[in-house]
Amino acid sequence: MSTESAQPPKTAIVPARTPSAQLGDLPADELEHLAEEFGLHPADYKTRQHLVAALHERRQLIATMDREAMLDVIRWGRRPVSVNATKEQLALEIVRIKSMKLEGLSVRGLVVLAQLRGIKCTGKEPPELLTRWIHKQEGFFARFARKRRAWVGRMVANMLGEAETEPEYKFLPAQKDQPSTPGQPPAPRAGSIKDEIEEAGLLGGLASRVKREADSYLYQKLDEIESRIDRKLDEIDRRLADWRDKEIANRIRIIKITLWASVAVAAVSLVYSYIKLYFS
Repeated sequence: MSTESAQPPKTAIVPARTPSAQLGDLPADELEHLAEEFGLHPADYKTRQHLVAALHERRQLIATMDREAMLDVIRWGRRPVSVNATKEQLALEIVRIKSMKLEGLSVRGLVVLAQLRGIKCTGKEPPELLTRWIHKQEGFFARFARKRRAWVGRMVANMLGEAETEPEYKFLPAQKDQPSTPGQPPAPRAGSIKDEIEEAGLLGGLASRVKREADSYLYQKLDEIESRIDRKLDEIDRRLADWRDKEIANRIRIIKITLWASVAVAAVSLVYSYIKLYFS
């Protein structure tokens, strides 16, 4: 294979035919942030129009992607998303995946990952070439820093005694009326501490792990509090039901007494009227 064929083709920066008017109306900082969410680098584009066109083309590319291939990347990257997430939501999570360990990723998922990392490919390239392009895009210094973080991550994982095997990936429960707005904070990745340190550094990986453990503990305590509140409410409902039963029984008793008293008064009045009529 020639040297030219081993080079990843650069994505051409050409204006889209019908750029979205809404994108053009966004403030500069919001537009750049949105472009970064979709895996674009605003500094690579000379003008605002070029950035809007590139963002529009990226969204068009996402719309044509195979959803099952995107789910392959989500499972490989262990990103916490719901199974009914839209293509744009899946793409946002895929962009947040920084791992370079491509083992276990399907060929179709490799194509999606390469496209969202700015590599223009048709999907007919062999996986070895796609893997080479993705690794070449990382750069020497970034690769060196990642390997250094990986070494620190392995050392920390060994100190903590963390197992190498990861639990089976599961999608989040399906959510109704999911918002499709990009820019929401990324959900924590359910990976090992070694992988987290490799991707985010020592402090970032430890902070992510501590945050996830704290969130898990908080959710557990909230569930316990909710169950206690439910038990208290059930007990209150039961006591109110008993009180209502007693109140109804008392009112029925009063009604009975009132009826019997009315009958007695009517009988006495009838006897009195009879005596007065015939014996007076």
